[in-house]
Amino acid sequence: MTTATPYTVKTDWVHIQYKEAAAFTETYGFYGSQGAVNLEGILMRPEGHSSKTLLIYMHPSSTLQLLPVPKAMVQSGAHVLCAASRYAKNDAALIMEKVVLDLGAYIRHAKEVWGYEKIVLVGWSGGGSLALFYQSQAERPTITHTPAGDPVDLINAGLIPTDAVIFQAAHLSRCQLLADIIDPSVLDELRPDDREAELDIYDAKNPNQPAYSSEFIAKYRAAQIARVRRITEWVKETLDDLRERNTGELERGFVVHRTLADPRFLDPDLDPNSRKPRWCYMGNPETVNTGPVGLARFCTLRSWLSQWSIDDSRANGLTCAAAMRAPLLVIENSADDAVPQPHTPMLFEAAGSTDKTMRVIQGANHYYLGQPELLSEATRLTRSWLNDRDLLEH
Repeated sequence: MTTATPYTVKTDWVHIQYKEAAAFTETYGFYGSQGAVNLEGILMRPEGHSSKTLLIYMHPSSTLQLLPVPKAMVQSGAHVLCAASRYAKNDAALIMEKVVLDLGAYIRHAKEVWGYEKIVLVGWSGGGSLALFYQSQAERPTITHTPAGDPVDLINAGLIPTDAVIFQAAHLSRCQLLADIIDPSVLDELRPDDREAELDIYDAKNPNQPAYSSEFIAKYRAAQIARVRRITEWVKETLDDLRERNTGELERGFVVHRTLADPRFLDPDLDPNSRKPRWCYMGNPETVNTGPVGLARFCTLRSWLSQWSIDDSRANGLTCAAAMRAPLLVIENSADDAVPQPHTPMLFEAAGSTDKTMRVIQGANHYYLGQPELLSEATRLTRSWLNDRDLLEH
């Protein structure tokens, strides 16, 4: 039950290190010749209030301690860890299977060192598919190699299943989100100005304008998948070529241009919710489409296959949700300007958990920006669901 006066939040910096062997260094300053992965997180606790349950928030490539959702949970009386992966704020070389290992290290530390008895994964935004990926592999591990064929043994990693998963304002996966929003007008990956005008939704001369016809959307969606698969084909050919050379060159970086062109941002009648038209969670979608923070903008060959390839990434929320059995709470924000509206109900339907609940926060945008009352509603919902399962207070 939420207290009338919010708790004061006490924060502690967390450092976790574990050994790992890798063929080459992929993240500056976090993995190197010392043969260890270094992780940093922020443990947030309500001052004067103990708990045997820890809520873990983790995003594959971002840090979450400054965002309103985890802070609100702490102010309500919950213990929260905002856990950063080895790829914090730089997903260019990110391997989802290795992020699972990072999350596993945090969970093990929370139970064995800090003494928490219950662990709840809260997958907010891009952390949703990660939470599902982790839980599915912790319950029934199957993976021994990355999609690029590099060893990464999740079967023998000793991943500890968590007690529940919360999927909050989250998309199905990084690969599905990219397939939904990548700009299909690009004809030559090395020449982003070489575009098919009738697929460029930001071109005022394009005869296809909102409200879009169903025929145009079908063509557009097919072209998006085709572009993703063209990149994947090039990635695999390049990896094979590097292996055949048998030299010290093992990896290659590249740029993916124009990666935020979902027609839903321009046409509110497509998969409607109460989002703001011609806007997205990062601002003007036309600007974000070519800006430096666009999804998959900077990649390596291996990271493309693990994160962004619709045919190769294992962190697919639908598949992972179907495989896991832990209790699951799914929260949709009805004015979400980041997550495509169909993703949340699709995830809920696919989930294999016998104990699963879906709720909608009416009017809430992705970050609950300017919506403290809706953030409070989401916090109360989360606490109530956890309390009903004896997963919060001990």
